[in-house]
Amino acid sequence: MKQIRAAMLPLMLLLLSGCSALSALSEASAQLDAYTLSPVTSATAPASGSRHLVVELPTSAGALSTDRILIKPIPFQAQYLPDGRWSEPAPALVQTLLVSSFQNLGGFRLVGRTGAGLMPDFTLMTELQDFHAQPVDPANPRAAPMTVRVSLMMTLIRENDRHIIASRRFTASAIAASDDTFALVAGFDSAMQMVLQEAVGWTRAQAR
Repeated sequence: MKQIRAAMLPLMLLLLSGCSALSALSEASAQLDAYTLSPVTSATAPASGSRHLVVELPTSAGALSTDRILIKPIPFQAQYLPDGRWSEPAPALVQTLLVSSFQNLGGFRLVGRTGAGLMPDFTLMTELQDFHAQPVDPANPRAAPMTVRVSLMMTLIRENDRHIIASRRFTASAIAASDDTFALVAGFDSAMQMVLQEAVGWTRAQAR
């Protein structure tokens, strides 16, 4: 009987370790709440325009090429919120917000994405450089409040001769009262609104 028990012990340990792994896998694959941000809108009718604009999918560093919400407790560390994510990967979310903001404010006849079949007069290229939250006090990363930073490097290209008309970096920040997910998303929304408003106005002024 002792020999049987000894033979069964490794099998029992294997089954237990398997249960533990399955439990961890289940937790890792749990659905996270999804959040999105607001495009810029106008109380008046969109401005008219005759040109076509294509907004390309923004490029970004690896830490931002995901739907996870990025937190930097210290400048050289990347973490993600454990209980929330963006509704789509951050570069795609920024592209969606740009397209919607241009459509809402006007100034172009048509605005679309790459691959939509649009023959553009202008192409807007964007690099997503900052899209994260960080502590206001880096020496005390667990203390509130948090600063949300959004930074886009934008380049406008005229398509008939592929001439770079202009490039500019747009940066904004907003304060989130805490590291609560809702507070952080509200901070992202506030900072993004500032960037979108300025970026759309700049693009319209350059595309003449």
